Amino acid sequence: MNDAQTTDTAEHTTMIDQNAELPQAPATSPAPTNRSTTPASTTFRDFIASGWADRTDIVPPARVEASYAAARRASISAMYPGVRLIVPAGSPKQRSNDTDYPFRAHSAFSWLTGWGSDSEPGAVLVLEPRADRDGHDATLYFRERAGRDSDEFYANSEIGEFWIGARPSLAQVAGDLGIATRGIADFERVAEVQRDDVVLVREPAGQLVPGTDEERDARFARDLSELRLVKDAFEIEQMRLAVAATARGFDDVIRDLPRISAHQRGERVVEGVFNTRARVDGNAVGYDTIAASGPHACILHWTTNDGPVVPGDLMLLDAGVEVDTLYTADITRTLPISGTFSPVQRDIYEAVREAADAALAIVRPGIRFREIHATAMAVIARRTAEWGLLPVSAEEALEADNQQHRRYMVHGTSHHLGLDVHDCAQARREMYLDGILEPGMVFTIEPGLYFQPDDLTVPESFRGIGVRIEDDILVTADGAENLSAGIPRTADDVEAWIARLG
Repeated sequence: MNDAQTTDTAEHTTMIDQNAELPQAPATSPAPTNRSTTPASTTFRDFIASGWADRTDIVPPARVEASYAAARRASISAMYPGVRLIVPAGSPKQRSNDTDYPFRAHSAFSWLTGWGSDSEPGAVLVLEPRADRDGHDATLYFRERAGRDSDEFYANSEIGEFWIGARPSLAQVAGDLGIATRGIADFERVAEVQRDDVVLVREPAGQLVPGTDEERDARFARDLSELRLVKDAFEIEQMRLAVAATARGFDDVIRDLPRISAHQRGERVVEGVFNTRARVDGNAVGYDTIAASGPHACILHWTTNDGPVVPGDLMLLDAGVEVDTLYTADITRTLPISGTFSPVQRDIYEAVREAADAALAIVRPGIRFREIHATAMAVIARRTAEWGLLPVSAEEALEADNQQHRRYMVHGTSHHLGLDVHDCAQARREMYLDGILEPGMVFTIEPGLYFQPDDLTVPESFRGIGVRIEDDILVTADGAENLSAGIPRTADDVEAWIARLG
């Protein structure tokens, strides 16, 4: 996905379902008149609380990522001796009226706990400094499971089993994640003391503990972002799984091209096909799929996806599967709908591939992140100059005060990738754009060329053509590995891919 960096933002909305009677409401409270209501009589409560089979709660062994999450907590702990650290998972975000978007925990919370798609909304991780200031003790606070002796299990639509299914107990989560757990009510008491020693990572989570230091909170978010720049072995394996699932999603789309082309909103069919793979093999898509056919491919963040997919046009598909641990791939391929590139389409496509290959060739530990972009841009400048699109030479265009070639590629070439599609966004410039590559870093390389339908600076045959090729790159000890190299990249291989599957 073609942004060099973005900023993590989140909203927290507390929503009460009108269809549920709140447990604390008195029996005489007036019932809503516009929705069905849950029975509240004593007779009903006694009856629904009885007659249930005994349930044995099995405490699972710690999941694989628990040890990695513990090491991550130790890293941030060492940076904040004697300071209490609070990292909330966040709350569901309201979509409309009494419906929410699917909940996804804050990436820093998942990174520090190992809790992915199964995270509990409203959970909070607290790292409490030890008395000797030698490290922290971790406690995970979340809403306890409502027992059958409580009316919450049938009357509370946010946490009741009748509404959302069985929820884990404190003991089960403690065993699963290897972290001590307590009820969320205990967090409210903890947050009332020593507020000056609290650092938060997420807005508006500051409402949990009023009066904290905003500058220090921002520094904490920055430090967590920078710690995530280098992936551990578990994270790298999750990235491989996400890429593999994404490759299967691209195959699915190609297999369905006849149906896609026959539909008046074929782009929407592409989105649905890929999203099905994301749900089958992972948690969801890692970001809104870009299924941009014809001139829509010139719109960098085309996510409306409501146009036709017409033979003879190119389709730019920018998509990634997010696996259950919340790590996502981010891959783009540009496909000739008819199965064959026209001569002009092929020339543009291969110019973009040349830029991507040149950028990948320089990746190794020790270079600056920004050099990747500069290398790709040198190819873009040279090719657009050769085509007569620039008023100056390629060398002149590359000067900082000129940049005419950027008219045809205004976005950056690379961004870090991991739990977020634009990962580590709060990292300082000197650690990100100007940072030195290290083994374990994962990022995209995604040059493109976009010739708008009304751009009079390009030949008519170029207009309405947009091409992007994006791969996910792992820095190794002595170079780089293209994690998505198995997805066809050259013009010849893409044509063979479509012929084989379509």
